Amino acid sequence: MQRFGEKLRLLRQRRGMTMRELADVLGFRSHGFIGDLESGRKHPSLELAVRVADYFEVPLDLLARDNQELP
Repeated sequence: MQRFGEKLRLLRQRRGMTMRELADVLGFRSHGFIGDLESGRKHPSLELAVRVADYFEVPLDLLARDNQELP
């Protein structure tokens, strides 16, 4: 799941969202955690990965598998 952050950034940008907006949607007080995820400094819990997959309506395995690209 090393590419999770890269995929998260792409999904967020495709929706035209800021990190702050995504943080609000996912229930975080600060957008800093989103930045840490996108840069790869932090990795998501399974629960967070499921919430991201649900929000962006993509299969969880697409986010989790490094060898799969976003459509």
